Amino acid sequence: MSKVSWGMALVAVLSIVIGLGGYTFYRANGFSYISDAPSVCVNCHIMRDQYESYNHSSHRNWAICNDCHLPKAFVNKWFTKAYSGINHAVKFTTGNFTEPIVISARNKRIALENCVDCHRTVLAPILINSKSHLPNDLDCTACHGNVGHQGMK
Repeated sequence: MSKVSWGMALVAVLSIVIGLGGYTFYRANGFSYISDAPSVCVNCHIMRDQYESYNHSSHRNWAICNDCHLPKAFVNKWFTKAYSGINHAVKFTTGNFTEPIVISARNKRIALENCVDCHRTVLAPILINSKSHLPNDLDCTACHGNVGHQGMK
């Protein structure tokens, strides 16, 4: 094959990949994931129960999904948003996930750190006695598992 043929083949393959990727991004309402709107979570039908339970929770008046589920630092927030989005897309497309869905250890840690950040004044006595930012045995969801998602643990 000549250099021109290889170049044309590469352009054709890249065009197909970019075209299919763009179409998939469009059909999946990809730009919505950049927003902070809680309704974005129901782009995947599997999240409907979590979204509905959030709408009946005490936190819906004070926090949106990203307040609890993403780090506060700009770079970490967008890295986690992209990483989780790709992970969710792969798992939901392939069907390789458990039902009911379960938060990953990394994402649970992020959520617990956000619990502490928002409730720092109440938690101050606990944190003063801890050597770390978030004690390893501090698990807000052990007792308050359905606060953000009413009726779910």
